[in-house]
Amino acid sequence: MVLYWFLIIIAKRSTCEQTHNHFLPMEEMQPVKDVTAIEADDQICVVGAREHNLKGININIPRNRLVVITGISGSGKSSLAFDTIYAEGQRRYMETFSAYARQFIGNMERPEVEQITGLSPVISIEQKTTGRNPRSTVGTITEVYDFMRLLFARLGEAYSHVTGQKMVRYTEEQMREQIYLHYKGQSISLLAPIVRGRKGHYRELFEQLRKQGFTKVRIDGLMEAIVPGMQLDRYKVHDIELVVDRIKVLADRTDRLAASLQTALKMGNGLVMIAPQEGNLLSMSKNLMDPTTGLSYEEPSPNSFSFNSPYGACPHCKGLGQVNKPDLSKIIPDPSLSINQGGIAAMGEVRDTHFFQQLRILAKQHGFSFTTPISDIPAPAMQALLYGSQEASDSLASEESREDTESYFNLAKEGLANMLIRWYEGTSSEKIRRWAEEYLVIDDCPVCLGTRLKQESLHFKVAEKNIAELSRMDLVALRDWMMTLTEKLNDRQRQIGRDIIKEILFRLDFLLHVGLDYLSLDRPSRSLSGGESQRIRLATQIGSQLTGITYILDEPSIGLHQRDNQRLIQALRELTDIGNTVIVVEHDRDIMTAADYLIDLGPGAGKHGGQLVAAGHPSHIIAAAQTLTAQYLNRTKDIPLPPKRRTGNGQWIKLSGARGNNLKNVDLHLPLGTLVCITGVSGSGKSTLINDTLFPLFQQHLYRSLKKPMPYTEIEGLSLVDKVIDIDQSPIGRTPRSNPSTYTGVFSDIRKIFTDLPESKIRGYKPGRFSFNVKGGRCETCEGSGMRVIEMNFLPDVHVPCETCLGRRYNRETLEVLYKGKSINDVLNMPVSEAVDFFQNIPAIYRKLKTLSEVGLGYITLGQQATTLSGGEAQRVKLAEELSKKDTGKTLYILDEPTTGLHFEDIRYLLDVLNKLVDKGNTVVVIEHNLDVIKAADYIVDLGPEGGGRGGMIVAEGTPETVAACVESHTGKFLLQELALSQTTVSKGSDA
Repeated sequence: MVLYWFLIIIAKRSTCEQTHNHFLPMEEMQPVKDVTAIEADDQICVVGAREHNLKGININIPRNRLVVITGISGSGKSSLAFDTIYAEGQRRYMETFSAYARQFIGNMERPEVEQITGLSPVISIEQKTTGRNPRSTVGTITEVYDFMRLLFARLGEAYSHVTGQKMVRYTEEQMREQIYLHYKGQSISLLAPIVRGRKGHYRELFEQLRKQGFTKVRIDGLMEAIVPGMQLDRYKVHDIELVVDRIKVLADRTDRLAASLQTALKMGNGLVMIAPQEGNLLSMSKNLMDPTTGLSYEEPSPNSFSFNSPYGACPHCKGLGQVNKPDLSKIIPDPSLSINQGGIAAMGEVRDTHFFQQLRILAKQHGFSFTTPISDIPAPAMQALLYGSQEASDSLASEESREDTESYFNLAKEGLANMLIRWYEGTSSEKIRRWAEEYLVIDDCPVCLGTRLKQESLHFKVAEKNIAELSRMDLVALRDWMMTLTEKLNDRQRQIGRDIIKEILFRLDFLLHVGLDYLSLDRPSRSLSGGESQRIRLATQIGSQLTGITYILDEPSIGLHQRDNQRLIQALRELTDIGNTVIVVEHDRDIMTAADYLIDLGPGAGKHGGQLVAAGHPSHIIAAAQTLTAQYLNRTKDIPLPPKRRTGNGQWIKLSGARGNNLKNVDLHLPLGTLVCITGVSGSGKSTLINDTLFPLFQQHLYRSLKKPMPYTEIEGLSLVDKVIDIDQSPIGRTPRSNPSTYTGVFSDIRKIFTDLPESKIRGYKPGRFSFNVKGGRCETCEGSGMRVIEMNFLPDVHVPCETCLGRRYNRETLEVLYKGKSINDVLNMPVSEAVDFFQNIPAIYRKLKTLSEVGLGYITLGQQATTLSGGEAQRVKLAEELSKKDTGKTLYILDEPTTGLHFEDIRYLLDVLNKLVDKGNTVVVIEHNLDVIKAADYIVDLGPEGGGRGGMIVAEGTPETVAACVESHTGKFLLQELALSQTTVSKGSDA
């Protein structure tokens, strides 16, 4: 038996040694050997990987190194990294659970791979956003805010939100010392406040106090004896203090004073008042108290500073920081119209409804009619109509004749504006909700001003700053402030806060390492890009200091400026330095060249890819390999500079005074008829300027969109564009039913072809027969999705292939109808590149499929589930769908980082497509960090100079050569190098 296991181990090591530095047996490929000899025990050995399009890949990956997997889009990078290595690691983890636990979770399917050895626990950090929860912020997901809450709970000094004075608290011993200090030798009364500013007769309270032996109370400033049957005016506001003792402050009466003081504090809930025979009252409290007004705060805890807790959240907005507010310009768009003319847009035309019946009564009371222009209606009437008033409500109720008035809202009491808010927030009807939403806008909470916290929480300060002020700082400013905090604390605070400050700085440093210095702790997580959320999770993992882990990342450089690449690489290095393996799926040149080991897949996409074309140290691959990636890395192949920069058609879009978020009164000038790049470091204001200001302005002008643009002063050139298209990276669908063929509309044409077949006509099949969304031809077990959803209760739902149709979506009869030997399911499983040839004689289908192929999506299948597409792939599907339409020559296209997930070769194809659009007279605006796109632009607008509060200005604008010459521009420095290298590549090509 020992000999048997020995032979097994030898066989496994032999397999690994055979697969190390494996290259395709292709004549044009030159094998590249790694400079570092790797021991068999120090590597992840993958044998026979065949997941998706992988063609039996054998590869060994060095452990505790930075490994980059690259290749053109669709070559199988994610299939190897996520669907093989990560999936196997996840499956092995699940197998460690007990049989009892696995019956609730289910068994994970083994990936298509013969063997994986040397695999350590795997953590995947993908391009997924951190969630859509409006309560989630950068501070909460990084845990920095949790330590901030603890810091303020332990070190915070309270200030009165009424007077602004610092609040004080006393121990019983300090109270006795103060009494002796101020009243020695005087007669005083010890009072316990029991009622403060409340109405009532308090008969039962006085009777209870009398039975307890107390004889006097102070009511509204006057001393009175407690007598049987004593009561007050129930409709007036009263202050009542119980007289606990009347004592002369002498040295021999310390015991009596201590006992009476203890009783007073107990009766007054920690608050006592000292009333001398002459002079002012002195209030003292065991809790935090304003010495002037007597206002007291509860003892702070970490929950007191949490906007997710009722103890800290603003009661008006419930901790969201924003509220729905009626937009009067939408409710009454034209005040010159009368009610009969539809002047109240929210209620439409006059009808015989209860609302208009109440409105008629209101009009009669205030002396106006339905023919009166709204601008001439008296102000009190408009107040009652929009916001309600008690006086109008009472008079309206007296004239109401309906018996079921209670079942309707009272117009004069509630008002139309408040009704819209109530119906939007409280209705279960989506139709009513959408109707009400048209007349509302989201605005900062008027009570907390967007800070999310209640007043008391905002008046605890550390070194003169409250927690909301710190949360709004960018991370660089916050770190600088925290570094100097210790000097501003007293000895007691310094001793308590030392470890808390250390933990906060520890986490801030990691966030700065990955290039997120421009973020602030109060930034909502739903506003983060995929790259930002991925780098936040990366920083969290670095901070966890785990060792022996295999981390797999999906393009962490997304949204990152070249200036910050080195910081990201350093962060990845830190993970490997402490004993982890980092596998990165990446296209960025800097990260590829900085890797310890580079794996290049290809040579093509889809069925033409899935092979290992090169593996080894980047320097050796660059020097010796002839792969497409190596050619771009060593500059034997390059994306060329345009022969001539377009100057446009002479017309400009001019946006003045843009000041949303961190923009500082920016004046933007865009030449029409050109390819424009908006550049700048991360957080410099690019998305705010284009996606949140310019695009909503065109949407409002062209389509009457309800989205409100960020603040600006003026815009010129709206009439010069007749169509605006924003192509972002949001999913094309959120269910397995959505796919590229349905999104682009090509599936309708394909179904028509199947419907026109003789076999379909004989059977009487209509187009619906070939739809997986309607009954008839689809599989009814999975209702046409091809997948069954298994609800996992406390885990995410699991999708498994349908056991009836085996994932084919349709029933047997439908699949019997064939076009060129293919069923409708075969067509859906066909890659786009193959479908282009298959439908080349059908112009309507061919044009759309050809466009998908031209944007680099020839490898995806027509029926690929939308949920499996990356953000970059979804964006290119949208781009193809728009490109297949006939343009007007006056269209404005806006793209946000379209190079996400694209190889150098794919970027070349993308630029060809964008240039074709511009050549037709259209304008393309691209927000981008990729230098290959930037250098090919006609015009650049560079924002900065930094991110966050230190950005928001235009640093340079003009042609790439102009921006490259600007010494203040970070983009210009890298662009200058890129232009020089591109010119060198051109020269080499000319010499050749």
